[in-house]
Amino acid sequence: MAPKTTIAKLDRELSAEEKEAFHREAEGRMKTFSYRKPPQQRAAKDVVLLGNTSLASVLVQVVRDGGENNLHYHTGSDTCWFVIKGRVRFYGVGNKVIGEFGPQDGIIMPGGARYWFEKTGPDELELLQVIAKDSTKPFPMAGAYDRVNLEPAKAWMDDDPALQVYEKAPR
Repeated sequence: MAPKTTIAKLDRELSAEEKEAFHREAEGRMKTFSYRKPPQQRAAKDVVLLGNTSLASVLVQVVRDGGENNLHYHTGSDTCWFVIKGRVRFYGVGNKVIGEFGPQDGIIMPGGARYWFEKTGPDELELLQVIAKDSTKPFPMAGAYDRVNLEPAKAWMDDDPALQVYEKAPR
């Protein structure tokens, strides 16, 4: 594997051969994917990982009744949410409505922004989740490990230790 190279360094310090090796190594890591709604695994929510790199993760969350999450934020990632099917309502602090979105609508949630969401309407919600990771704060997968809860976890979250991190009360 070629050494880590930044784009700024690419044009200034690399020879033509090193630059070509940089491109070929990156092109060797390209991944294709397709999405098909999975058979229901959990009662309230299923999560499908479509692809993962060192800087981004792409998932689909299938949310059913009871699959809403709790008020939380992320410390090492920004997330883009995009509705494939169904409807979702995002809330901020004090249950203030941030927005309600249907198919082909979405929201970009910067790291540190406090939010939660719920499915609205009778249909299952399918949400595309694109997570841009902070490369200076490594964590193993998607964004769960940089997640900090501000309210108690929902019942469906009980079996995932990554969803059990809480903010300490201020001193």
